[in-house]
Amino acid sequence: MTFGIKLASIIATAGLVAGLGIGAGVAAADVTPASLFTDHMVLQRGMATPVWGTAAAGEKVTVSVAGKTESTIAGGDGKWMVRLNNLEAGGPHELTLAGNNSITFKDVYIGEVWLASGQSNMDFTVANTPKYYFAGVDNEAAEIAAANYPKIRMFTGQTSKKYTPQTSIDGEWKVCNPENVREMSAVGYFFARDLQKSIDVPVGIVTMTFGASTAEAWIRREALEPIPEMKAELDKLDIAYRAVDDAAKKKYEEARAAWEVEAAKAKAAGEKAPRGPRNPDPAQDQHKPTVMFNGMIAPAIPYGIKGVIWYQGESVAGGPAGIKLYPQVQAALVNDWRKLWNNPELPFYIVQLSSQKARSNNPDIRAAQATILSLLNTGMAVTIDIGNPTNVHPKNKQDVGARLARIALAKAYGQAIEYSGPAYEKMSIEGQGVEGQRVRVRFTHATDGLVAKDSTSGELKWFEIAGSDGKFVPAEAKIDGDSVVVSSPTVPEPTAVRYAWHEWPEGANLFNKTGLPAAPFTSVK
Repeated sequence: MTFGIKLASIIATAGLVAGLGIGAGVAAADVTPASLFTDHMVLQRGMATPVWGTAAAGEKVTVSVAGKTESTIAGGDGKWMVRLNNLEAGGPHELTLAGNNSITFKDVYIGEVWLASGQSNMDFTVANTPKYYFAGVDNEAAEIAAANYPKIRMFTGQTSKKYTPQTSIDGEWKVCNPENVREMSAVGYFFARDLQKSIDVPVGIVTMTFGASTAEAWIRREALEPIPEMKAELDKLDIAYRAVDDAAKKKYEEARAAWEVEAAKAKAAGEKAPRGPRNPDPAQDQHKPTVMFNGMIAPAIPYGIKGVIWYQGESVAGGPAGIKLYPQVQAALVNDWRKLWNNPELPFYIVQLSSQKARSNNPDIRAAQATILSLLNTGMAVTIDIGNPTNVHPKNKQDVGARLARIALAKAYGQAIEYSGPAYEKMSIEGQGVEGQRVRVRFTHATDGLVAKDSTSGELKWFEIAGSDGKFVPAEAKIDGDSVVVSSPTVPEPTAVRYAWHEWPEGANLFNKTGLPAAPFTSVK
């Protein structure tokens, strides 16, 4: 067992004791750091980097790393925090915490730290393992063999769904090498790889993810309560949580133990395991509001980070009503995380859903996701060209990470590179007479030119126009400079245009010359 795992266990035990009502000064007489501080960690450079934990009330705590030293006194509740100003990129260093006892963390680097969060496509690992049976990227063996990047590290938080905010989470920082990369978030790894190669400083990824989780599961109660629909869901959660008694919990644990025996027998026989019993605790449902925030994000605050990469959207609760609400929930997520990290301009970059023949990946959800771009310092990686018709987990995570990294390099690090595919700006109507009218569509992020990818004729696919009846029909679309001209003989007086407005727009091929795909759009408000 590694020191990091032992430490996480100690912290978890201390948190449990404190939760039982024993005084913090008694439960944590020794200096104990927060759970994200382990060997091999990466600390954020160039800011007031927080280091915190618990100790005896009134105990003096001194933190030292890379020639910087700060001291503080633990409060009456046993909590302490120092901030290390303007750490410079480099390493390896030792981070020392000293009080009544002393703890030293080794192989510590200073660089850029990003939080990676969301659902299964962010959780999706580089290798297909027993834990992540659905994972494994394109060219898996070659990617694993080449993953020797000692200046890339990842902290992967263990799944934790809770009814109330927690102060610790199990996990440890691991160095990126062929052995460790197998169970690292693929998107997080490829993002870090491209970023580290370009900026040439250590990169750390804090991965907090869980499959099928909704956006509202990652938001704290205080930020959801002002949204009436979310307040109603919180009320339902409260009622359901209070209704679960000890007898129900015991019955579940017994059923779970019996199921594990049967599941093991099925696995040994090469058979599919039976469905497990349903946990009566509603907080163990990743679709419920706040539960992922409480278990996985709360313990990470305020660990020093540069920004957030986010991949979530297939799991939207509430059907059409939920999709309609998604922009408001998404904005609440971004704004509240920025508030909690005390950074109103915290970079927040998302992955728009890839294409799939499923309602979970429909264009209305992509449009809801795209509303994030109305917020300051956000970005969106478009991925409709790298989906899979039958698999919600496409294995091309390399391009996903690369596109997120381009956004970061341009927007967070000031590199003069294109970071987005063509984005709809406006439309205008041209022409008249027997030839009918046509729509001219103009785009941003098209200054280097537009291309019809993989088309020798220059034909663009998946453009549609509609007249006053609102019925969209396939249309002919041609590139004309930095715009696209769209027309159809069946719609002589068009009023609207859209592109790739489908769950599975196979062959959608409008790109810019940088090689980035255009985002789906509709001119209908």
